[in-house]
Amino acid sequence: MAKFSGVIGFVETVETSPGVWTDQTTERRYKGDLFKSHVFWQSTEEVNLDLNISNQISIVADNYILENLEYMKYVILNNAKWKITNIDINRPRLIISLGGLYRNE
Repeated sequence: MAKFSGVIGFVETVETSPGVWTDQTTERRYKGDLFKSHVFWQSTEEVNLDLNISNQISIVADNYILENLEYMKYVILNNAKWKITNIDINRPRLIISLGGLYRNE
């Protein structure tokens, strides 16, 4: 089992002034274990194929992450932002599944 040390990105839409909403990103560093490392190409209607991963990361949850689960959007792994596709809560740990590249969607 490989070790993970990286950043998890939390994106929250906040009202910065009346009627104006913007995304506020907070990044926090976590350590844990990396499971199921798998990389594959997915064909789409685009000219280039999309690179996807099917990795799972296990981390120990702190109060911040438990209070902000709904804002978790991406994990930085190997200098790329990968979108979070699933979160399994197995207290005290979280199992985070990753998918394709995160594109601020």
